[in-house]
Amino acid sequence: MKYADLSTARESAYVFDWDRMISFRGNTGPYLQYATARIRSIFRRAGAGADQEIRGSQIAVVAGPERALALKLLGFGATLTGVGETAEPHRLCAYLFDVASLFTTFYEECPVLKAEPAGLRASRLALCALTLGVLTTGLGLLGVPVPERM
Repeated sequence: MKYADLSTARESAYVFDWDRMISFRGNTGPYLQYATARIRSIFRRAGAGADQEIRGSQIAVVAGPERALALKLLGFGATLTGVGETAEPHRLCAYLFDVASLFTTFYEECPVLKAEPAGLRASRLALCALTLGVLTTGLGLLGVPVPERM
């Protein structure tokens, strides 16, 4: 419910819709929580932690979905600055939804654990780790819990 409240601009007409709030589709808290759980699942299957993958790993962007996700992640700082200046948390919600959506496309089109060679696998795991960091930080700032599994 918290995410549903914060994702609506304060000037907008607010409609309480329980079904929309708990949906796993669209700009909802459960959709974003599921994205973080999916990324954590990748690391469990890889036998590594997200923090391990960032250290020393370079991200090589070789596919369109990787590029789109990486470019969106680069905008996190500017998004936080803008949200802080305007006190409009719905902008952070929209940004996080875009990140989760781009991650879903990346996940569906770019193999992570089966990527060859090993350097490409490491690069994609590092991109997953950065995505997880952005999503968990953003959701944490909104006060939305991030589960390990769903």
